[in-house]
Amino acid sequence: MSIEGQKVIIVGGSSGMGLALAGRLLDEGASVTIAGRGQEKLAAVCRHLGDHPKLRTHVVDIGREEEVAALFRECGPVDHIVSTAAEIEGAYQLLSSLELAAAEKVVQSKFYGPLLLAKYGASRLPSSGSITYTSGIAAYRPLARGSVVAAVNAALEGLVRALAVELAPIRVNAVSPGWVDTPIWSFVAGDAKQARLDAMAQRLPVGRVGQPEDIADAIRFLIGNGFTTGTTLHVEGGHRLV
Repeated sequence: MSIEGQKVIIVGGSSGMGLALAGRLLDEGASVTIAGRGQEKLAAVCRHLGDHPKLRTHVVDIGREEEVAALFRECGPVDHIVSTAAEIEGAYQLLSSLELAAAEKVVQSKFYGPLLLAKYGASRLPSSGSITYTSGIAAYRPLARGSVVAAVNAALEGLVRALAVELAPIRVNAVSPGWVDTPIWSFVAGDAKQARLDAMAQRLPVGRVGQPEDIADAIRFLIGNGFTTGTTLHVEGGHRLV
């Protein structure tokens, strides 16, 4: 499916996978709105993408219902909605050290936020439109300290299946990335980030960890394939096999 001339909202597009997707879609002729919580980050994205004439930004906290409603009032009709947002700072802790506030941020960004995007965005989509979320390998290969992220990713995939039925013929899918070299790893591993990624690269059948462009490719497939819905597309280098 050609994306030229279509309008896409990417929530969480200020870095990593969302930013890679935005660049790709702009190159293909789409109009892209990147939505995120920080105005400074959004301004930096515009500079990074060369102040592209088809790029817009919108400040929004998708955990706040009134802000999500305002996003779609102001953006008007759209063709596709994508969320790569994830607020996991402080959430990778053993249960004895986990603060509920950190867990609540994960739920807000990766479950309630996607739920609200569907609630207010579905009426703005055409019947050929799509919603694509981002879950993750933690739902299948959880780590110690990662109970909250594992649980929320699994819940999000359940939401995808339910929404694919309720919102049909609008398509609803998720991409489940494996270990991808993005800024989020600073919250997971801190100074040990590179060592952890290198060790995983040696384990994976493909011999490397993922890059943001790998996930952007997968999301682009889900946006464009009109016969895929209610599906979680695993892009994890064979992680589930080892």
